[in-house]
Parts: sequence; structure tokens; C-alpha cells
Amino acid sequence: MKQVDDLFEPAPDRWGLRGDPWVWQAMRDHLTGTYLPPTLGECEALLYTAFNRLVGVDLATEMEPMVFRQEFAHGGMSSGQIHLDTWRAELLPLLVDRARTKI
Repeated sequence: MKQVDDLFEPAPDRWGLRGDPWVWQAMRDHLTGTYLPPTLGECEALLYTAFNRLVGVDLATEMEPMVFRQEFAHGGMSSGQIHLDTWRAELLPLLVDRARTKI
């Protein structure tokens, strides 16, 4: 059986803000050892739930384009900033697309 953390390799070439790669790694760590659910819908829900839990933001209701989270601040001008628009438009859809090819 395939695991959800397999979806995180390779990492994207492009990020929105400096906190994004740290969220990517936190999600991967959080989901390590979790098997891919049997349906794409369940997999998508799992990914969005993990993001919501780790970042503390529900992408369906939060309208701000970015948020700051201290735990993802590791230096640099936009350190700790998470670009929610990039997660909505690119990063989470990338993970869902990768799941589509594995389910």
C-alpha cells in the first residue's frame, strides 16, 4: 500500500512565501506512516485537514492571502509567512493530483 507522505516527493520548485516549505515538511512529517485512503475525495479531505490542523487555518473560510505562524519562522524577511493563496491554487492541488495517480 502507498503512503500519503510519498506524495510530498519531490518538493515543488516554487513557493509563495518562506513559511511554505516548512509547512510542506510539517505536513509530510505529520502524515508519515498514513496509508493513502481508497478514494481521491478521502485523500483530499485528509490533506486539507492536516493543513488546517498544522496551520490553524481553514482554507475554505479564511479569505486572507497569507498568515504568520511563529513555528514556521526560520529566518528571512517573510519568515513564518504562509501564502494561503499558493496553498489553495498550487500546493494542495499538486498533492491531490499526485494522489490521483497513486489511487
